[in-house]
Amino acid sequence: MDRPLKSAGTALYRWLATRSLQSRLVTAYALLILIPSTLLSTYFYNDIKDSYIEDARDKSDYLMQSEKQVIVNQIETMERAGQLPLSDQDVQRYLTEEGDTPTSELVDFNNTAYANLTRILVTNPAVLHLRLYTANERNYEIWPIIFRESRVRKKPWFALAQGLGERQAWYFQPREALQDVGGTAPSENDPPKLSLLREINLPKDRHVGVVQVDMRLDQFAPRIFGELQEDGSQMLLVTGDSVYTRAQGGDLLTDASPVVQYAVSKLRGLGDPGEDPNIPDGTLRYDKGGEAYMLMYTPLERMDAYLLNAVSLEKMLQDVNRTRSMLIYANIGFILVLAMLTYIMNSFILKNLKQLADAMKRVRKGELRPSLQISGGGEIGELAHHFNKMTQTINELIAEAVRKQALMKEAELRTLYNQIDSHFLYNTLENIKMLAEIEEQMQISDALTSLGGMMRYNFKWTGEYVKLKDELRHIENYIEVMNIRFDEPVRLVCDIPQRFMELEILKMSLQPIVENSVKHAWNELDEGREHRRFRIEIREDADAKIRIWMTDDGSGIDPRRLAELNEEIRSGSDSPGTSYTGVKLGGIGLRNVHQRVRLFYGEEYGLSLESVEGQYTRVVLTIPRVLLTGGGWEE
Repeated sequence: MDRPLKSAGTALYRWLATRSLQSRLVTAYALLILIPSTLLSTYFYNDIKDSYIEDARDKSDYLMQSEKQVIVNQIETMERAGQLPLSDQDVQRYLTEEGDTPTSELVDFNNTAYANLTRILVTNPAVLHLRLYTANERNYEIWPIIFRESRVRKKPWFALAQGLGERQAWYFQPREALQDVGGTAPSENDPPKLSLLREINLPKDRHVGVVQVDMRLDQFAPRIFGELQEDGSQMLLVTGDSVYTRAQGGDLLTDASPVVQYAVSKLRGLGDPGEDPNIPDGTLRYDKGGEAYMLMYTPLERMDAYLLNAVSLEKMLQDVNRTRSMLIYANIGFILVLAMLTYIMNSFILKNLKQLADAMKRVRKGELRPSLQISGGGEIGELAHHFNKMTQTINELIAEAVRKQALMKEAELRTLYNQIDSHFLYNTLENIKMLAEIEEQMQISDALTSLGGMMRYNFKWTGEYVKLKDELRHIENYIEVMNIRFDEPVRLVCDIPQRFMELEILKMSLQPIVENSVKHAWNELDEGREHRRFRIEIREDADAKIRIWMTDDGSGIDPRRLAELNEEIRSGSDSPGTSYTGVKLGGIGLRNVHQRVRLFYGEEYGLSLESVEGQYTRVVLTIPRVLLTGGGWEE
């Protein structure tokens, strides 16, 4: 979730960065209005929504409690109707009569006990049927109340009445069906009804019959099974094994609806109301698959069932959603009008700034004329003034650069003149060398030859890079010249494979290191040594780096001083009393070599010192592997 938001923010920032200042100002004003208005609209929408939900909750609770009271009253009516036959001694005597009933007793029963049973139906019009099913086949059937059990033993509800004892059972017939028995017409059907079943045991362990009290479902629960359903809500009756509501049709919820299944699973998890009378009323929320419902329930202990009221929040909040849409459209319209007005106003305000931007574009193309005329003051007028000053300064700098270029040309001419003078020096050295050879002073002749090579190498500075073999030849000339001064000559040892001779290296990057070793590596205590050795080796790393090891066999450096020298080389500063790195040759010392290498090759290259006191000092130069002549490394 965070990643898409971050990508969207980055894309918006890039888009704004490429827009003009006027477009960005308009966008900023729109956002300044959009964000507060959106927050306020969201707050008011949520407040109205909560109010609607609370009102709907109160209304639904009232309707559900009203329906519960109706159901409780109807249950009491059915229970009273079913209890009267069980408490009438004449009915009990009739059901338990073992012989044939005399005609006089039958007439008397019909005028008294049966008349009382008929009166129950008259005084309770909500009761559809009151029927007594006798297990005694000798009893006469008196329609439409007293029948023999043999007529209904195959009915699905009859099995519920077996073994009830003093308990009672409920049987739902949710659809119209054929009557079990009786009827005023052969084709008459029973409407959807609810049956209360009681078993007659006389004495308690002897089954003598069943009492059935029927009531139409639309009269038992008018809001569940009748036409009193509220728009956007639906009441259901949830028993231990089924869910009941009025006949299917329209957009009513069924027992297969995900909403109902969710509610049933939650209700059955609460327990059986018939066993636990302390289960409180409650509310559930269902919001899944594009459906949103508020589910309110209350237990019906005398039926071991729950009354469930499902209220559709989508239908309930249609007016709220309509208000939300109006708020959104109003915000969009307001922002569009504001953006248009802001764009027009900014066009006048930013006119001078656009002139300044156009002038900068002309400067970028090379038109350096400080001729920008902007009326008025303020920040833009001040910017225009400084812009004119800047273009004037640029023109002056260009003129100064032209003058410097002319001076450089003059310096180049003087350099050519100096080179002519250097040729005079070369020729003079050659003449002296010839005189030395005539006088058979070969040591002087060789020294003059080396000195001439050094002079040619120094004066011939056509570029920063040379081949390694040229730098080594210059070092050999330097050693030969310096050996004239020493009784014990310095011996140069080069352990370098031939393939490295074409390696690119900065000019005068090795010679200062050799010079420092010659001047400082061997002290007076080294007098009388047979030789002094300076060794140059090359190692190639796996990461295409070349390391040049330059090692002398002098007196070395103590560890503390070695650390100071390495720090001085890295930091680029000399401390007082520096001798090893402070020596300069032609303005170039070890520190200068280190800085030049890093400048031309990068921060990862340069010099480092290693030393063991009394044994050796080693300078390690790290450079990249580059061939000055081009081509592959193997070539």
